[in-house]
Amino acid sequence: MALDAFLLELLEDPADHGPLRYVAARDVLYNPRARRAYEVRDDIAVLLTTEARDVDDAEHAAIMDDPSGRDTGLA
Repeated sequence: MALDAFLLELLEDPADHGPLRYVAARDVLYNPRARRAYEVRDDIAVLLTTEARDVDDAEHAAIMDDPSGRDTGLA
């Protein structure tokens, strides 16, 4: 199951308050500016800065190229 579309419109990065990229296939919300990923566990976004992980160049490219990805925020 994926995150609700309405919820995705509201989500932002807790550190820099910018939009995130949600990749359903990877269960991750990603901040491409900071290259930090937040997990989605059991359809719940874990947006705690202490739980975020760094992303290397290869994973960054894979996340950004994933066709299941979409940006958060109002369209």
